[in-house]
Amino acid sequence: GPKPNKKVEEAQLQAEQEEAERLEKERLRQEHLQKLEAKYQGEKESELAELNSLEQKFLSAQQWKMDYREQAKWEHYLSCDGTPDPTVPQEINTFMSLWHDNQDEDVQLVMEKEEVVLNLIEKLESLLLETSPDEIAEKQRDQYQEFILQLQDLLHKKYNEATQNLLKTASMYEDAETGNMYTAIKDKNSTFCIWVNLKKKARFKSHVFQEAGHGFDLPKSLALSSVAVRVLHTRYDHVSPLWVQCQGLPRQEASDSEELAEHPKDTGQEPGEEEKGREDSSMPAAEETFSNGRKESAASLKENNSNRDGAKETEEETEKNSDILDEEPGGREEAPRVVDLQQLVPVGGVYHIDALQLPPQAQDVGDWSMVELLDVGLEVYPYSPGEAEDGTQEAVQITLRLPDNVIYFKVPVVARWEPAGQQWRTDGISNITYEAEEKSISFRMGAFYTVALLQDAHLNLPYQAWELHPTGVDEGLFTVAAVFATIQIQIK
Repeated sequence: GPKPNKKVEEAQLQAEQEEAERLEKERLRQEHLQKLEAKYQGEKESELAELNSLEQKFLSAQQWKMDYREQAKWEHYLSCDGTPDPTVPQEINTFMSLWHDNQDEDVQLVMEKEEVVLNLIEKLESLLLETSPDEIAEKQRDQYQEFILQLQDLLHKKYNEATQNLLKTASMYEDAETGNMYTAIKDKNSTFCIWVNLKKKARFKSHVFQEAGHGFDLPKSLALSSVAVRVLHTRYDHVSPLWVQCQGLPRQEASDSEELAEHPKDTGQEPGEEEKGREDSSMPAAEETFSNGRKESAASLKENNSNRDGAKETEEETEKNSDILDEEPGGREEAPRVVDLQQLVPVGGVYHIDALQLPPQAQDVGDWSMVELLDVGLEVYPYSPGEAEDGTQEAVQITLRLPDNVIYFKVPVVARWEPAGQQWRTDGISNITYEAEEKSISFRMGAFYTVALLQDAHLNLPYQAWELHPTGVDEGLFTVAAVFATIQIQIK
């Protein structure tokens, strides 16, 4: 028969070879797919197991939180230390009411009570930040915020009462050298400095409180007046809005802030007088406290609108003076500068710097000591700056020693609290000198203000790097390298 075509055989062989290769490739592909599928299944199962484990951990963490809160309540109950449970309105109201009615305050007693008040505020803030929305009703949340504000206001009111009580007996503690009275009282939460101008001599117009490092230099007109100067530095900020003090709380709605502008609380320049026009006796006693220009929550504002009275003359006096020092040498006025609290934040607490009126001092008549008693509370000194000898505007020179537990990465911004607008402002303050080595800052102001030192909230951004590495069983070290600092957080 005819011989098969060699070319056909070769083609057949090649086709068989290609088919074998294709089958082998397909087999390898299937094998690879099966391996991937098995790996995927394994990963899926391990991920599911991990997810289940995380969910369990989340549930047990929630349970731990609840147990922890219950345990804390039980321990508080057992301690019987007389401090209220912040979650029980009756206890907080009773605590505030009893303290409000106690008139025999001195600075040391207020400082002791301050520690209790700050602990209560911290507990309330923790409850607001750590309790999930489904665990706490909106009404309860508002009530906790209200308690925080009332406690803060009451604490400041008590500092004012203690100041007034000290001023009434100032002449008993006069300094042998100057004839004036001064003292500084310090603890971990605040520093209270007061200087009382008993002799009214122009050569004693400046003073440095050695224990605290704060000082002032008064214009001549004040050095000849019956005036006291108080520098009260609180290492906490009870002046800024609550969402600034307690990061994580929601900001107030616009409608609330409009209402705040219409009905501002009394000004920080009015350190002691209680609000006039209070007729509603059903309001809790603590609501009557002097508020140092602090904002109230919307709820309490609505409640108190009818009880607000107009600003007092001394407040108007202060407002008139608040824009002094705004003018530059050329006479051109600067634009008013309101601090954006999302950009700059107070760091290191608040300095309440006040000029106060002196109450009548005790007079010795024979064997008797007589004093005229006035029932007006602490009064601001109506300071109206005149012109200095060189024709410029008189100003108060202030020097503050900065707290040791605070780091300012840049020169801090000095701002004053404006109660009417409920805002920090940078106008009215000039000639700022910052001494980083000595940890002090000095400046001039046209009136007496509550001031704070502000820092850019974002100056350490952007973060340069971060790492998390284990240091033991269930322990790790989290390190963040920022622009100015490297922060290490130990996690257990």
